[in-house]
Amino acid sequence: MSATPSPSICPTLLYRDPKAAIELLTAAFGFTRGALYEDESGTVLHAELSYGNGTVMLGAKGRGGVFAEAMGDAGPTGVYVAVPDVDAHHAQAAAAGAEILLPPTDQDYGSRDYMARDKEGNIWSFGTYAPTTTDADGADA
Repeated sequence: MSATPSPSICPTLLYRDPKAAIELLTAAFGFTRGALYEDESGTVLHAELSYGNGTVMLGAKGRGGVFAEAMGDAGPTGVYVAVPDVDAHHAQAAAAGAEILLPPTDQDYGSRDYMARDKEGNIWSFGTYAPTTTDADGADA
């Protein structure tokens, strides 16, 4: 079994309640929790959630440090995730209580997708469109 390469781009989100965010992202959207680092008081310093070959990193707002200060009260953020079966993914999200903003919809560019909002206002889009990557020479990777 070969290892999947680490993603080159990882969205990073800060939440007032990162534990609730982890619960929603795993139950509603099917993410798998990886690393979870907490301080002595149980504050989430860093967590990694994966879906397919992508990863989103998250932590707690307001704990200080350069990144937290730079992010300030930023947000919401939008994240797109390619999924193989939009309707099944939507059904799971709706059943888990995710706020659905757009039900599964066929788009003019060939994708089928839906949109949801998490409890802190971030927008999550899930669809069949899978962007390709281009290496430094301009060739598809």
